Amino acid sequence: MILETQRLYLREMTQRDFGALSRILQDEETMYAYNGAFNNEETQEWLDRQIARYRKYGFGLWAVVLKETDEMIGQCGLTMQPWNGQEVLEIGYLLQRAYWHQGYATEAAKACREYAFTKLDADEVCSIIRDTNTASQKVALRNGMCVRDSSVKHYRGVDMPHHRYVIER
Repeated sequence: MILETQRLYLREMTQRDFGALSRILQDEETMYAYNGAFNNEETQEWLDRQIARYRKYGFGLWAVVLKETDEMIGQCGLTMQPWNGQEVLEIGYLLQRAYWHQGYATEAAKACREYAFTKLDADEVCSIIRDTNTASQKVALRNGMCVRDSSVKHYRGVDMPHHRYVIER
């Protein structure tokens, strides 16, 4: 276990989490900000990328597990992301649709913010969010972040405006 909150714990994902991860990444509605659901190969690449991040940085997107049921309901964690020619420390979160609007993303994101400041000694942390993703924008605001700047990412053949929400220690 990496982090624990009142209702959740966060841990590294393993290959055993492929099924739970697929329920997130292969759901069209959940993945609208990514311009569509992933297939099995893309889901495996995503999982492999997180495992590689754990080895390289000691962090990545972690499994979000509901304490009450021990079910993986999403992922949340810290990643290094490119932003306007530099690498920034980002809090990312993505939950199964059945667990939206219950405060889980905010609870996990706040724990990751504290981890970044206390364990990684980060001066700032951000969340990079597509301009149409109002739910994730609200989580960033509840996590104490403010819009710092904007940029366009080209992903899956589409230009997607994104805002970078930032909080400093």
